[in-house]
Amino acid sequence: MIKVLLVDDHDLVRTGIRRLLEDAKGINVIAEAATGEEAVQYCRSNEPDVVLMDMNMPGIGGLEATKKILRYCPDIKVLFLTVHMEAPIPTKVMQIGAAGFLTKSTAPQEMIQAIKAVNSGQRYITPDIAQQMALSQFQTQEESPLTNLSERELQIMMMITRGEKVVDISNQLNLSSKTINSYRYRMFTKLNVSNDVELTHLAIRYGMHNVEPI
Repeated sequence: MIKVLLVDDHDLVRTGIRRLLEDAKGINVIAEAATGEEAVQYCRSNEPDVVLMDMNMPGIGGLEATKKILRYCPDIKVLFLTVHMEAPIPTKVMQIGAAGFLTKSTAPQEMIQAIKAVNSGQRYITPDIAQQMALSQFQTQEESPLTNLSERELQIMMMITRGEKVVDISNQLNLSSKTINSYRYRMFTKLNVSNDVELTHLAIRYGMHNVEPI
């Protein structure tokens, strides 16, 4: 029986996924978490087989949570399920050690197939995303300037564009406000913007700032 932890900040999303997986043979949803922090804490105490991870959540978010989970529990398979499919998100997700990447438009049967695949040691990426990642290798320059951001810069950008203050980001990531501001201004330089409003507009333009459907 594959033990699955659901991680998403929307109650209705978790409820819907749980109901879908309840009918799947060989899969058991053992717990739910609404934040990355809750997911990390649960994994350190219980070690599920597969974590079905959302990307954009209050607090540290999916990327940082995944890095922490894999640091403490390297045998856990993290499978992302998110609305964020634009570059560079899929590549960043796989680079940090995730076992797979699905979008929230994925059919239920494909999600079940992906859970079983990653649990058996395979990697699974939604076919259209896999094609997008493959084609990007032949491009001399990525269309999105966000591909120039590091994992940490991308994480902080997403938190800023959710309206979180520097002091709150600092507390959540256990970094000083000075360090957060250093990342922030480095992003401004890389993206040729001068303030948080322009940063948010850029994120919207490239599909990195939206309301996740429930």
